[in-house]
Amino acid sequence: MPLPQPTPDELEHSQRLCALIRDEIAARGPIDFARYMALALYAPGLGYYSAGAAKFGAAGDFVTAPELGGLYAGTIARAVAPVLRETRGDFVELGPGSGAFAADVLAALERLDALPARYLIVETSADLRERQRERLAARVPALAPCVQHLDAPPAEPWRGVLFANEVVDALPVQRFVARRDGRTAALGVTCDAAGEFHGIEIEADDALRARVERIEQEVAAALGQPAPVWRRPYRSESLPQLTEWFRAVAGRLRQGLALFVDYGYPRAEYYLPERRDGTLVCHYRHRAHDDPFAHVGLQDITAFVDFTALAEAGAASGFALATFTTQAQYLLANGLTDLLAETAMRDERERVMLAQEVRKLTLPGEMGERFKVMAFSRGVEVRTRRAVDQSHRL
Repeated sequence: MPLPQPTPDELEHSQRLCALIRDEIAARGPIDFARYMALALYAPGLGYYSAGAAKFGAAGDFVTAPELGGLYAGTIARAVAPVLRETRGDFVELGPGSGAFAADVLAALERLDALPARYLIVETSADLRERQRERLAARVPALAPCVQHLDAPPAEPWRGVLFANEVVDALPVQRFVARRDGRTAALGVTCDAAGEFHGIEIEADDALRARVERIEQEVAAALGQPAPVWRRPYRSESLPQLTEWFRAVAGRLRQGLALFVDYGYPRAEYYLPERRDGTLVCHYRHRAHDDPFAHVGLQDITAFVDFTALAEAGAASGFALATFTTQAQYLLANGLTDLLAETAMRDERERVMLAQEVRKLTLPGEMGERFKVMAFSRGVEVRTRRAVDQSHRL
């Protein structure tokens, strides 16, 4: 099905970003896909997450869990309240989107008598900051003054909770292809005489070749088969800067919890032989597709998360893995159904909406199984029921 057409103003915006990317290709030759993805999403004033277009909810390109209603944030509040009471620290949110989660979780934490010392929102987009302020002022006016915006996570040591919902999937990924001749190539981006972008194979460096070889060996071991196990050509993604990124966002957290929610798989499932074209997915006006060169700067570009790599990044940064499980299991274990039972419902319409919210959050065909929760701890004890934790899958 064809994608909806952008407006003339949107097309003009996209062309400005395309010109920037073309200039870089003209100066340097084909660029690595990670560089293209970084420009498409984060080029100042032009990238998808740097510009002002609506992205979240019905008017945007996709719906995240916090946009569904207050049950998600309310359950997360129950999960992190003991840590906030113990540390008397801050709540740091990465990728806050419209501000819906911040408003709902602050209200829930107030009811639980577990308000953080500060609520710190890491957001570089001036437009999104303004929308977040408006949402907070409208929903929790008494609590809005405790919210501060930052360009980056705190530079000084801090305590409390770090929360990131659908953030890791938007980090620029390196793409690779395991070729039929046994060699590994990186996937890059070039443009033709008409200025259209295309994927192209470029030389892989030693680090990428070694990483791809190691991944395939791990997958073969998990399947109980000798390597190689991939049917070539085999394309996928890797995030070599994940440990560096983890240290940048969480390294100053001296006591507390770092909680990540995203769609993805453990490594052995991420790189299964049958997943031959990787996990890259784009979103434009609620249409999911696989063309990263369509509507440049107007669409989201993401890749599923290798949660084994995220666990490794946390361990390398000095954190203990506290929990790995599905979103459904995590929310249910932390009182989603109790919260639903406590929620005052005024009429049948509200009951139907809450039931729909629970279904979207927990059913396997919705977000329940596709989304995973990974929590890391440092200096605090986090108890997880053995039946819930799935760390053995990593």
